[in-house]
Amino acid sequence: MYTTSIAIQILPDVSDIKKVCEIVDQVIAYIESTGCHYEVGPFETVVEGEFDTLMQIIKRCTEITIEAGAPAVKAYVKINHNPSGVLTINEKIDKYREKE
Repeated sequence: MYTTSIAIQILPDVSDIKKVCEIVDQVIAYIESTGCHYEVGPFETVVEGEFDTLMQIIKRCTEITIEAGAPAVKAYVKINHNPSGVLTINEKIDKYREKE
């Protein structure tokens, strides 16, 4: 059971679209390395876990972007936190995947 889910969109302040994609790929690789359950979407990545862990992930995603060469970063974050548990990614979208 997850207590928290976040949706995070990282937008490096870089004009070269190839560089933007390279930086975002680094961020996604980091998210994967955390061991948290996640799903990449076309606009944002959803990550599930414990609140404190996910807050650290948000922080690290912005740091990675700067370390990769972006002079600035915009991070758009949605947070769903419920100590009793939140609906998981799979609970939310599995019924739509079955249609594919």
